Amino acid sequence: MAAFKTLDDLSDLSGKRVLVRVDLNVPVSDGKVTDSTRIERVAPTILELADKGAKVILLAHFGRPKGGPDASMSLGLIVPAVEAVLDRSVAFASDCVGAAASEAIARMNAGDILLLENTRFHKGEEKNEPGFVAELAANGDLYVNDAFSAAHRAHASTEGLAHHLPAYAGRTMQAELEALEKGLGKPVRPVVAIVGGAKVSTKIDLLSNLVKKVDALVIGGGMANTFLAARGTDVGKSLCEHDLAATAKQIMIDAASANCAIVLPVDGVVAREFKAGAANEVVDINAIPADAMVLDVGPKSVAAVNDWISKAATLVWNGPLGAFEIEPFDKATVAAARHAADCTKAGKLTSVAGGGDTVSALNHAGVADDFSYVSTAGGAFLEWMEGKELPGVAVLYGAR
Repeated sequence: MAAFKTLDDLSDLSGKRVLVRVDLNVPVSDGKVTDSTRIERVAPTILELADKGAKVILLAHFGRPKGGPDASMSLGLIVPAVEAVLDRSVAFASDCVGAAASEAIARMNAGDILLLENTRFHKGEEKNEPGFVAELAANGDLYVNDAFSAAHRAHASTEGLAHHLPAYAGRTMQAELEALEKGLGKPVRPVVAIVGGAKVSTKIDLLSNLVKKVDALVIGGGMANTFLAARGTDVGKSLCEHDLAATAKQIMIDAASANCAIVLPVDGVVAREFKAGAANEVVDINAIPADAMVLDVGPKSVAAVNDWISKAATLVWNGPLGAFEIEPFDKATVAAARHAADCTKAGKLTSVAGGGDTVSALNHAGVADDFSYVSTAGGAFLEWMEGKELPGVAVLYGAR
């Protein structure tokens, strides 16, 4: 049983003012939203509340305004895209507190949806100032957090409100927390983690946490070169953080102590230039030419990764195995992703993935919808994998 409350715990919502924290920090070009994925993720919560007669009041941030209003970061720009996804009318208030907000809320009828202006137009949002939290809370009877992607920040609208109003997890937040629990909280073993990306320096905390929790850790991308170099392999001109050799060695020592297998490439796809269609060849990982760089793992490495995926009951994935954004260096990531998707569809694997590059890579492979759960949260997902407490999540467990 979940220790946090969800929409299933709500009853008699007719006419209740429900403050719903959502993530509407979507990409915009020429005044138009270019990717509605985050809006689509929160739509079920918004529509469920509205259909139950609540007055649904949306709180969100957009961009990084410097403590004051900025027309280029107004959530008014997002209203048409929200209406298109919800297929409902959405009213807009020019502020998230004060007269503009309270008057717009007073005009609402049961089932109406209102989007308040960017919470970050007020310095009190990111500082979680008690006075600003109280102003926000005055406009609601209940609080629903459906923005896991912002849950790693203790801001007024993500953490503070849960201390003032009865707090609940929205459907997206609920799904995310349940998936993460299956991924690393109380997973079915064996657990395999795949971690890729360019640099070890950005994922030291992540790797250090995972070796204590998983049965095998597959390391790919540029960061694998740092581990290979630490082990004595000449990686040629490959991206490599030689100054982190000691860190890589310590992680491998910790993994051995925890009985966690570290899986590194045994072959690689090398090229002399980093561009699409560059001349390339597959070489043994101990035979990387001095003038070449590894841009993807080779077929033997892919076979080893897929073998670990086949043995796993749970897979957690963050980061590509190679330079997937440039062909033909996407082959390993695509092959492993498709194998994980096949195992998931066969009911043999619980697969949880997240992080911006990871989502892009799974979409590129055409398998994002076949994983058990794909998080779009970015920083919050990474901090969860690092074992850090997320303030916006912790308060849902312990605020009441």
